[in-house]
Amino acid sequence: MRLLLIEDDRLLADGLASQLEKAGFSVDTAHTAKEANALGQQEDYRVGVLDLGLPDGNGLDVLRKWRANQVTFPVLILTARGDWQDKVNGLKAGADDYLAKPFQTEELIARLHAIVRRSEGRVFSLVRAGRFELDENRQSLKTGDGSEHSLTGTEFRLLRCLMSRPGQVFSKEQLIEQLYNLNDNPSENVIEAYIRRLRKLVGSDTISTRRGQGYLFNDTD
Repeated sequence: MRLLLIEDDRLLADGLASQLEKAGFSVDTAHTAKEANALGQQEDYRVGVLDLGLPDGNGLDVLRKWRANQVTFPVLILTARGDWQDKVNGLKAGADDYLAKPFQTEELIARLHAIVRRSEGRVFSLVRAGRFELDENRQSLKTGDGSEHSLTGTEFRLLRCLMSRPGQVFSKEQLIEQLYNLNDNPSENVIEAYIRRLRKLVGSDTISTRRGQGYLFNDTD
């Protein structure tokens, strides 16, 4: 799933992006309020991580502008430890959670998964669709016969996108947006290749092709 990381410390941002990608996120990074404003309103993100101290503005102003412009993806704000007023102001501005610096990356990832689950109306770290269960923590798929299959990062992101909204048609362009960040330049053929690999696990009928439209996950048993 696609994530927007706003952090002006480039070394910290690079390290976080690497860890978040290993956890199954496709990460775009912004270092300024101006970049964050534009990306948040132009791109389709599932979740955001927002540092409040930016070189050209306050992260809370970015959040307020997003919410005023109907940008609704859940946002976790990063605050200075012990600054309770930042936490209160962030939640009032439309944040979904907060985390004080310094923090453990494992906690950040767990909190991100939690707010995404809430935004999708789920309680557990399993994405269920028909006979299939996708485990976000282990990045594995459990099929109807009880067998479990480990997935690559890209396989996991693609299957999660399809299974989180069964019955919805995703175009190749939409899938590419969720699987890759702005620095990547994949071809549409990549999606076809991964769809073929996933069909070997779930069956050719489970991931259907709508000619001229895209793909959908249609297992409802």
